[in-house]
Amino acid sequence: MVKIRLRRMGAKKAPFYRIVVADSRYPSNGRFIEEIGIYNPLVHPAEIRVDAERAQQWIKNGAQPTDTVRALLKKAGAL
Repeated sequence: MVKIRLRRMGAKKAPFYRIVVADSRYPSNGRFIEEIGIYNPLVHPAEIRVDAERAQQWIKNGAQPTDTVRALLKKAGAL
């Protein structure tokens, strides 16, 4: 199954995340199909940049966002 999920990047104690489309069998920080956005929780307010068109297209084609990504997509106005 294809999932839309977060991929942790950044240094120790300073995380930022990439929102990626990946096969659910791949490791969480491993191989992915496409990067569709970023999420930086360390700045105030938290920075969320998402390619809404690509996210909607992936969801329409059957990709399942994780609970966290679904909340981020709603905040960004992509859902």
